[in-house]
Amino acid sequence: MGKIIVKNAIKREKGKLYYIDKSGNVCVTERKGTARKGAQRKKSNKK
Repeated sequence: MGKIIVKNAIKREKGKLYYIDKSGNVCVTERKGTARKGAQRKKSNKK
């Protein structure tokens, strides 16, 4: 497991995916499947 070096180094935007590439740069891209933001998971009634 890695260590957190800098906390809150970038401001995150909703609907974006942030990752670190092979060179160590922080990259951002659009998330896929954000059209379902109104959908909710079904809750099971198992106990």
